[in-house]
Amino acid sequence: MEDPKTLEEGRGNGTANGHQLEPVAEDVDGEKSKTASEEQPLRKGKTKRVATLDAFRGLTIVLMILVDDAGGAYPWIDHSPWNGCTLADFVLPFFLFIVGVAIALALKRISEVKYAVKKIILRTLKLIFWGILLQGGYSHAPYELTYGVDMKKIRWCGILQRIALVYFVVALIETLTSKARPNSLKPGHFSIFAAYKWQWVGGIVAFTIYMITTYSLYVPDWSFVASEEDGRSETYTVKCGMRGHLGPACNAVGYVDRQFWGINHLYTQPVWARLRACTFSSPDSGPFREDAPTWCRAPFEPEGLLSSISAIVTGTIGIHYGHVLIHFKIDVYGLRTPFLFLEWIGMNAMLVFVLAAQGIFAAFVNGWYFKNPDRNLVKWIMQHVFVDVWNSERVGTILYVIFAEITFCYKLARQKL
Repeated sequence: MEDPKTLEEGRGNGTANGHQLEPVAEDVDGEKSKTASEEQPLRKGKTKRVATLDAFRGLTIVLMILVDDAGGAYPWIDHSPWNGCTLADFVLPFFLFIVGVAIALALKRISEVKYAVKKIILRTLKLIFWGILLQGGYSHAPYELTYGVDMKKIRWCGILQRIALVYFVVALIETLTSKARPNSLKPGHFSIFAAYKWQWVGGIVAFTIYMITTYSLYVPDWSFVASEEDGRSETYTVKCGMRGHLGPACNAVGYVDRQFWGINHLYTQPVWARLRACTFSSPDSGPFREDAPTWCRAPFEPEGLLSSISAIVTGTIGIHYGHVLIHFKIDVYGLRTPFLFLEWIGMNAMLVFVLAAQGIFAAFVNGWYFKNPDRNLVKWIMQHVFVDVWNSERVGTILYVIFAEITFCYKLARQKL
């Protein structure tokens, strides 16, 4: 049986990736002669993609669209108001796991560390830029046909920013420890953990920082200003003065974000407003109770700094699985065709995320309305083609998301390919 590393580099018993290797011709003096391909300038080869990874990425994009646009119809799809686990809670961890796997495959061979680090920094900055542009308050898509944000209230955190942080840390560790990688694994059940110990050290350090800060950081009383329905602004104070609290009001995660980013730069519509303590409509959104705690109206950053540090662990698990794929050549045959539509979406994940998941295309369509912005094509299709036909708001909403939005993503991805 051939060594996996030998097969990976095309140094096996005459075959590589199922194709026969061409022998190198030698002249009468025993020296290797140049082939036609060697005489031509080197060209960058086409990157070989992992179909299962693309399909998983496509599935995660589909789940994100389902959660964002159909979560209000079904509580088990929507974000949990605080404690609990729903379908929405798997979306971002899936993305981070995929990032880790992709890093292991992309940085399998590093010829120049400085160039790789430069590329990592550039890609991180791109993700941060797109995250701030799409989720920082500048874009009001899909239902508000305006754009622009007050820089005093811009939101600095978001999904892409968290992905950027995890990518930067995990990819940097993978790059800077490239010289310590083994060509082949030693015998033993834990050899792959020992071979990539620095990646696990990074994950453990991140988890330790999160746990120590969460349970030991003192959280004092804090205040915020909220706008009332009549346009007035009122100042509220949240009483804390404690450590290790895991509820919405006085946790260390929120305190770190308030101190680091500033309270005006946090997410202003946290899901905890759907808690029973805040509204009788729980788990749905609704008017605040008269006896609702003051923190129900407060901002909170779901993709904040401290919680993003803990997310590095998910990226570490992903990169470990990527190492497993590299060394053990795991593959599955015969199941690709049913998931081609997910693979196509996954291969164009950023495009689909921007146009579909962030509502940019829907906002473009909504820009063509009749008499007033509420009478637009998107709302007309949803109401008359789906809700009225099925005589159910919940069924009509989820069918609209599946057959209109997700189908659009599939068509968009396939057209791009």
